[in-house]
Amino acid sequence: MKSKGKKKEELENLKKDLSEAKNMFVARFEGMTVAQDTELRQKIRASNSKYRVVKNTLARKAAEGTPAEGVAQSFDGSTGIAFNSTDPVVLAKALTAYAKTNPLFVFKAGIVEGRVVNVADISSIAAMPSKEELIAKLLFLINSPAQRIAVALNGIARNLAVVIKQAVEQKKFHE
Repeated sequence: MKSKGKKKEELENLKKDLSEAKNMFVARFEGMTVAQDTELRQKIRASNSKYRVVKNTLARKAAEGTPAEGVAQSFDGSTGIAFNSTDPVVLAKALTAYAKTNPLFVFKAGIVEGRVVNVADISSIAAMPSKEELIAKLLFLINSPAQRIAVALNGIARNLAVVIKQAVEQKKFHE
């Protein structure tokens, strides 16, 4: 049995994680093998996220006053939480890809950017482009008109130079 100090420390650590997590997905994982659990943890780590299997009473208590409070009712049965504070899309992609091949892993709740989302919406979130992809597209769109202007200006300058050169060669300028 854990000492009161250990339990308090565990509660504080979980509360800290839940407070910092802007994005979180709560899932049931009953009956998964150690190999399946290891594969899940690797996918989550690869998405720069964390994963914890939690004791439900402890998790409900730790969720108080954090964004996770909105999904605390889902802390029942075998509960695992995957979370990060940066990119909900990359985490949702990793989890939904894993869930497709492992039917024992079932979503129970989700939080994206601090707001509770419907479980059905998780696959929609996973289908979105990541922040990096969106930024790259945005930069391309911003850059595209500038590139066209630069090409057009270069073309004008080049054409002007050609015309001046021809005029000089044809001695159209008088001294």
